[in-house]
Amino acid sequence: MSAPSWTDRSTVTLRCEKQPARGTRGMVVTNHPLASAAGAEMLAAGGNAIDAAIAAFFTLTVVEPMMVGILGGGMAHLRLADGRHVVIDGQSTAPLATGPTTYTPDPEAAPGTMDTVGRKNALGPTAVGAPGNLAGWCEVLARFGTFPLADVMEPAIRHASRGFRITPYLQECATDAAADLARDPEIAALYLPGGTPIQAGARLVTGAYADTLRAIAQEGPALLYGGALGRRYADHMARSGGYLTMEDFTRYRTIERDAIRGTYRGFEVVGPPPPASGGVHVVQMLNLMEGFDVAGLGFGTPEGAHLLAEVLKIAFADRAAATGDPAFVDVPIARLIDKAYAAERRGEIDMTHARHWKAGVTAGESAHTTHLTVADAAGNVVCSTQTINSTFGARFIVPGTGMIPNNYMYVFDPRPGRASSVAPGKRVTSSMAPTIVLKDGKPAFALGLPGGLRIFPSAFQAVVNLIDHGMSLQQAV
Repeated sequence: MSAPSWTDRSTVTLRCEKQPARGTRGMVVTNHPLASAAGAEMLAAGGNAIDAAIAAFFTLTVVEPMMVGILGGGMAHLRLADGRHVVIDGQSTAPLATGPTTYTPDPEAAPGTMDTVGRKNALGPTAVGAPGNLAGWCEVLARFGTFPLADVMEPAIRHASRGFRITPYLQECATDAAADLARDPEIAALYLPGGTPIQAGARLVTGAYADTLRAIAQEGPALLYGGALGRRYADHMARSGGYLTMEDFTRYRTIERDAIRGTYRGFEVVGPPPPASGGVHVVQMLNLMEGFDVAGLGFGTPEGAHLLAEVLKIAFADRAAATGDPAFVDVPIARLIDKAYAAERRGEIDMTHARHWKAGVTAGESAHTTHLTVADAAGNVVCSTQTINSTFGARFIVPGTGMIPNNYMYVFDPRPGRASSVAPGKRVTSSMAPTIVLKDGKPAFALGLPGGLRIFPSAFQAVVNLIDHGMSLQQAV
């Protein structure tokens, strides 16, 4: 889609390595050409943006299996042609058999990390949360798509059964995770053939996963959430010491949530609510920035960088104190996105000195992701972030299925009494920020990204770059 006209005032000079892509009847943006092609194939066949997005996601589980899978979780933010915003929360949940003291924090861990003794929350069956991706994708397609599930899954099945070329990125990820992948024979056979990481340019066929996808295409998500595939997964968990049980599958539900809305210099900013922290804290940080002449400070200047850093520190302090699953934590959303609260905190910013920030809110009691953005000619926009958490998730394959589980338990705080401590059935808190920005009630741009804790700070800075610094979309990237 063409860049908005207000970016014509840009005075920023950045040498971009890539040319902007443009489309007049639709656009599919993913991290892999085969996934983008799968989405474009749906649009070309008469499907809408939702059909294209789900086709792309299933394909990404094949060609970028280290980043996303049907056993992961995520957030889908849809702007429908009729102007409605719909957020579908398909985040993973803590197994019902876990609790605040399931894991023992590693006393030698670096400050701020979630490391535990024996890496039990990061590696293997004990690190796995209940999956939400398959349920979420199928729900979004059934409610807002136009194609049957089997049609949108066809490109993914084709690439899994026929094979695809390994990218340098996949090789790099396999190299980084090699020591952990070697612990599981099935995942090692695929990504460490002969004991060495799979090489870029090699063709990889994942036949067992193709068979799993075919079965899901025929029987639907119930195959996992209560059916034979779920029983196979739960049985493996029981044999290998994992906490996930069949009850976790049968009780899992997606949640439709109200989007977070804010304004910034005449634009409306719309994002996902908790347990995703992106929407709340992107709006909070933009509120803080609105009281400064950001354009006048300039892009990349010491003053501009200092302001960004102080604003980020405020948001991270508040996030750590109060953002979590709203079913367990009373997240003070209204205060966090209130412009009056931003004014209070803004008055504490010293433009000549950095400072340590504490949270201004409290909660009441109660590197490794993928993102896609799709738009169609009718005006539907899908902005969705999905993950299995770490690269290659829990770093094993459910035997005989080709499925790589998430390691979402690493996202929870292993210490009790925190906003993000472990609790049975609790949804993970993420930094996901699938953001859609409107001008005069119409979509101006949509963006999101992978990157763990860097997601919502980066999304925030992209919005600032586009609006305050007048960058083109490619410059902002």
